[in-house]
Amino acid sequence: MTLTITPTKLKGIVTPPPSKSQAHRLLIGAALAEGESVIRNVSRSQDMDATLRCLTELGAEFETVDTGNVAGIQGETLRIIGMGANTMSPNRRMALPHLDCGESGSTLRFLIPIALAVRGGGIFTGRGRLMERPQKPYFDLFDQKGIFYEQKDGVLTVQGRLLPGEYGLRGDVSSQFFTGLLLALPLLDGPSAIIPATQLESEGYIHMTLQAMGRFGVEMPTTMSLPPQYHPQGNQTYTPAEVTVEADWSQAGFWYAARFLENDVEIEGLDPDSVQGDSVIDFQFEEMGLELGDVGTLELDVSGCPDLVPPLAAMAALRAGETTRLVNAARLRLKESDRLASVTAVLNVLGADVEEGEDILIIHGKENLEGGVTVDAWGDHRIAMMTAIAATRCKKSVTLTGAECVNKSYPDFWKEYERLGGQVEEVTA
Repeated sequence: MTLTITPTKLKGIVTPPPSKSQAHRLLIGAALAEGESVIRNVSRSQDMDATLRCLTELGAEFETVDTGNVAGIQGETLRIIGMGANTMSPNRRMALPHLDCGESGSTLRFLIPIALAVRGGGIFTGRGRLMERPQKPYFDLFDQKGIFYEQKDGVLTVQGRLLPGEYGLRGDVSSQFFTGLLLALPLLDGPSAIIPATQLESEGYIHMTLQAMGRFGVEMPTTMSLPPQYHPQGNQTYTPAEVTVEADWSQAGFWYAARFLENDVEIEGLDPDSVQGDSVIDFQFEEMGLELGDVGTLELDVSGCPDLVPPLAAMAALRAGETTRLVNAARLRLKESDRLASVTAVLNVLGADVEEGEDILIIHGKENLEGGVTVDAWGDHRIAMMTAIAATRCKKSVTLTGAECVNKSYPDFWKEYERLGGQVEEVTA
């Protein structure tokens, strides 16, 4: 889908969609439990559908419940009949499941250990860049534990018995590997330990995982060292629960960027006490300054909040006369696009001044962007949304190709953008 975006000010109240990161974890907890759980406020994005599809293949059942209009609830309410995962589960004797993870990195990395624990492995496929994204932390562990894996022609097969014991992981690659093990190891028949080999990045996502597990009755003793160590006890069972998914601080970042770019947008529905790591956007917004150029050169460490880089870059591009450095950002090269490259390319085509380094973006702010160009979304939902927000401060219209990629995480983004006054017109061939 190709859209032409005419620069205009956005105005109104917006509630970010339900948290994709939290929903992944809650759905998995419900799927592993024995009995019926209810998860409210689930946004049926492509990533959510990937997780639901895979959990169904593993043995859970889902149905949508019609609850009518409930205040504060944007997404669907799902009733989940869990698979009753435990050390004696008959599912372990079934054939390897075929798990289509779409483009969802969370789905793939969370479910690799879970599939080993409940089914003895799985055959994983995906789309886009997903199967190119590194799984080496798992592969290193599998080599140590004697678990078979093969990655060939876009298909990853893992097979073997996940055993309790010590699991060492680098903390500076992705917290998703920790989450997968944290969710799976309590199902085994003995105690384990997860030992970070380096300082943890994106630790907020691990806190989100521990919170979700606790809601389904699974305990996770933690050694409060630096970095912390996790000690999942074995023979635990997930118990059913009724929970509501919070609004998403990651997606809120784009509406914070809209406010920073002098759009009259009010954001509501966010939990100020959330453990979501991307809630740091509230502090970063203040650091950027409520008015352009009043802070000076600013350096933000984004190692713990890589998904916020596109909206932060849009803000920084319009900090007139000031320089912003987004540092410790190397992991962005392994997202849906190489986001250091795509953020730089798109903003510079719009008229910004962005320098790309190995693990850094250096952004020299301007008063406005020129626009009047065609840019591609790089198949990346966050690049598409960044472009839409930056277009509000362009002098001329912007044509965006591949705009449908927002369906990965925020299917209603364009609807919300237009509701707030954004002018968008689809270009037909």
